[in-house]
Amino acid sequence: MTDIAEKHSNRWIERHNDLLTQVKQEFRSQFGQAPSILAAAPGRVNLIGEHIDYNDGFVLPMAIERYVVIAAAPLTDSSTANPPTAKAYSIDLQDLTEFSIGSRSKPTVDTWGRYVEGVVAGFLDRGVNVPSFNSVIASNVPTGSGLSSSAALEIATATMLESITGHWLPPAEKALLCQQAEHQFAGVPCGIMDQFSSVFGKLNQLMLLDCVSQSIEPVAFKADEVSILIINSNVKHELSEGEYAQRRGQCEQALRQINKTSWREVMLDDLESAKGSLTSTQYGCAQHVITEIERTQQAAEAFKECNWSRVGELMHKSHTSLQKDYKVSCDELDILVELAGELGTSGGVYGSRMTGGGFGGCTVTLVKTAQIDAIKKFIHHHYQARTGIQATSFASRPAQGAHLIQG
Repeated sequence: MTDIAEKHSNRWIERHNDLLTQVKQEFRSQFGQAPSILAAAPGRVNLIGEHIDYNDGFVLPMAIERYVVIAAAPLTDSSTANPPTAKAYSIDLQDLTEFSIGSRSKPTVDTWGRYVEGVVAGFLDRGVNVPSFNSVIASNVPTGSGLSSSAALEIATATMLESITGHWLPPAEKALLCQQAEHQFAGVPCGIMDQFSSVFGKLNQLMLLDCVSQSIEPVAFKADEVSILIINSNVKHELSEGEYAQRRGQCEQALRQINKTSWREVMLDDLESAKGSLTSTQYGCAQHVITEIERTQQAAEAFKECNWSRVGELMHKSHTSLQKDYKVSCDELDILVELAGELGTSGGVYGSRMTGGGFGGCTVTLVKTAQIDAIKKFIHHHYQARTGIQATSFASRPAQGAHLIQG
């Protein structure tokens, strides 16, 4: 490990010491020994480029300073079950899940355990021998908030399994394995952004991810005068997962009607020519995809130039498109964005938009660092007055991606 890498590692451990202490103590409590492996993977926030990672677009996410941490140890003694068995305990849910380790394409456990089981199955499908293991999971990535807590769990599990098995996957393959786990075991047809963000996150860097070529262009974000503020509406409407799959299907239908093979080939003129053959919902979805692909590339350039007003303008247009064309926002998210807009540049806000799947979750807001406390106070107060719900928020810099802390 280089001196710089070691310094970053020590800083990470110091910053997240409470999470590490919690997971190690719980592991000893659950299994009567110290863990031999500690793995971590971050959630992510997408600054712009929403709902286009599965539509051949560009996205501009960053890993956030919120992590899933897994403590684990393989079982190698003679008492090990045959077939081997995986045990995983969630501190946050106070729930233990257990399943036999075997090649399969569907889950045998419920709820959150499916994500762990799906990643294990992905290793087995690649011919990797996975022994029995015990694990404990802790997280400070808010769940149900659109910050990819599920992807962080998947990537942390894969990173832990790499250490247990000694089989190290190329980073892109690890991300794709975990995406497949989410498709097959959780039934969510997500794009590649969440898993790629958790794997490839870098300190002080956004990533412009081309979801066709899977190539990443780093976009430096070192400016201290601006920060990313993430505000959780603390609502999640139940229709989210079904609507997500529905929107994906509507995009696919619209693309077929336009008679193109990729959204990267579609211009607004093509959309207008095909308008008569599209439903209003298909038309709105298509309009969002086409314009959001362009906005994301423009936003990356504006970040490079530190043109914060331009970034904010593009964020606002993105939210309006998600609200009116793609129809995945909700009243609570719209109120948070409206409140940020009321403050404006003079109040320290450049731009704000919903982030994640929608129907609740979080907004992401580009703000002046010096005014963060005042911005949070204003938005929290007025949001609660209008909705009766207490928002929560935190600021984050671009964070380190998945890594082993021990093992």
